Amino acid sequence: MEIVETSIPDVLLLKPEVYRDERGFFLETYREECLKEKSIDVHFVQDNLSKSQENTVRGLHYQIERQQDKLLMVMQGAILDVAVDLRQDSPTFGEHVAMELSAENKHQMFIPKGFAHGFSVLSDDALVYYKCSDYYYPDGERGLLWDDPELGINWKVTDPIISEKDQHQPRLQEIKNEDLF
Repeated sequence: MEIVETSIPDVLLLKPEVYRDERGFFLETYREECLKEKSIDVHFVQDNLSKSQENTVRGLHYQIERQQDKLLMVMQGAILDVAVDLRQDSPTFGEHVAMELSAENKHQMFIPKGFAHGFSVLSDDALVYYKCSDYYYPDGERGLLWDDPELGINWKVTDPIISEKDQHQPRLQEIKNEDLF
């Protein structure tokens, strides 16, 4: 598996080796030692699967308590996966990484603790599968406004479909220090 640093070095793009033949394909979706080689010691405890229709934007979400590392892949369709650095002491605080993940390219994105996460659906629909290093904890859940102009994220969708909750998240400058990392 090839692991590539992104413009924010702690966010990684994983490119698994895909073995194809007349029957289809095979690939390893997760191999702990590959991350350990990058000095990432993570133990995943929860897997999630979501299905969303075209133009859906989910996020930006994070947990301030019971923080989560995430490893995402797309099983069907295509998404723009986005991670926003919310680590106050980071030189990339407030910056984001956006990568296209698809069933076709089979790339994955590793998002460490300290980041808000979201994605937009670029295909008719998308099945997104992801691993988390801690359990979902509603009391620790926080959010960041998906279209905060300060972030400058191009979600690559027209007529975005946004949940009521995600429409009312704070902008980066409105988030209290205790709700950052």
